[in-house]
Amino acid sequence: MTRHHPITLSSTPGGIVLSVLAASPLAQAGSSHEHQGIADARPEASTMIIEYNSTDHDIGVQFFFDAEEWTSVEVLDPEGKDIYSAEAEGRLARQGGGSEMFLESVEPELGDVPFSQFFQRFPAGVYYFRGETADGEHLFGHAVFTHRIPAGPQIVMPVPNKGEECAQDVPMPVVIAWNPVTMSFVGDPIDIKGYEVVIEADDATFDVHIPASAGTSVTVTPETLHPGTRYDFEVLAIETGGNQTITSGCFRTAD
Repeated sequence: MTRHHPITLSSTPGGIVLSVLAASPLAQAGSSHEHQGIADARPEASTMIIEYNSTDHDIGVQFFFDAEEWTSVEVLDPEGKDIYSAEAEGRLARQGGGSEMFLESVEPELGDVPFSQFFQRFPAGVYYFRGETADGEHLFGHAVFTHRIPAGPQIVMPVPNKGEECAQDVPMPVVIAWNPVTMSFVGDPIDIKGYEVVIEADDATFDVHIPASAGTSVTVTPETLHPGTRYDFEVLAIETGGNQTITSGCFRTAD
């Protein structure tokens, strides 16, 4: 099970400083999935977004539905065709059903499912969520789904030397920095509402969201990391509709 360490954020002229709090190892550093979109009736949120990995060149969709005590839920495309459904049964139904529901699709590589095929499979438009509670109340929500996909963030720190997979002997504190994303993956202007930085090791994951106005860097303080350790990281650019693009990298801290 991955452990999420609690973190604190402090703003600097150059970006965000990320540090860990030692008191509560079970606290979670932010949410990896922001709530966005407004439901028609009772659900607090219903969203559908694209996640594109510009490093691995794969793509998928993510659904989120937030409603208390649902026993069934389904997602319909703009033509009203059912693309997903789930129903609570057995002990979960006797418990009263579900609450939040997050679903991420398989993410095939673009060589297998190119953008044109993906866009045909999931056309832009309004997708509808509907469900029912244990007491028979009907739930209705919707999400505006677009094909606006940010270009991948260009990472400027840390970067590996030529021929190396990861940046080596990176001094602490570690600064992860990238250029602002202003274009879509096809070169059209795009509005970015924020970035997400995820840092992973064998024993921990750190996850932080920052608004675009806070800059394009995160400083990871020494108490957050270990010397002589490899870390994988991702920088995500998130456009105003929620679609997000990942650029990944890795580094090894200095001994």
